[in-house]
Amino acid sequence: MFTGIVQAIGRIASATPHGDGLRIAVETGALGVDGVKAGDSVAVAGCCLTVVAIEHGRLCFDVSAETLSCTTGLDGAGRVNLELALQLSDRLGGHLVSGHVDGVGVVVRAEAVGAADGSRVLEVEAPAALLRFIAPKGSVAIDGVSLTVNTVAQRRFAVNLIPHTLAATTLGELTHGARVNLEVDLVARYVARLHEGA
Repeated sequence: MFTGIVQAIGRIASATPHGDGLRIAVETGALGVDGVKAGDSVAVAGCCLTVVAIEHGRLCFDVSAETLSCTTGLDGAGRVNLELALQLSDRLGGHLVSGHVDGVGVVVRAEAVGAADGSRVLEVEAPAALLRFIAPKGSVAIDGVSLTVNTVAQRRFAVNLIPHTLAATTLGELTHGARVNLEVDLVARYVARLHEGA
């Protein structure tokens, strides 16, 4: 489990064929590798991956074909949000995030809000099957970042990105047409499932 509070921006340095998928090596930036060991879970761009090796100061992960088929941003070089798995003694600053990506969304708007504070609005088109779990004032994770939903309309939802979020995550780099990993709120998913059984 994770909180959606990004701890560092890393970079996928290499992605090489391995089994039915890829082995990626991630430079961890400010996160470092101290205290991380093989077998640990790390959220990479919102996707829970298992550390399989630590080589030359980089964390290595095996990414299966199944994972590649339902995520984006793990198949080549690029900057990624990183978060170590939650410990029971940690503060839950965001919301409970499993790291199990539910689908891929597409950015349809990314623009400044207001005149001076530096915030941006991010509007994302989500797969229809996910939108029913996304509600105004509810939580959603975009590329592993815990965010509060502002509005929902048709196939789209919008969030506000404050300057701190823009500086501490990769979300400030998103432009129209960018693909993002989405994870809906865990509680919303279970409430909907219980309601279906009623």
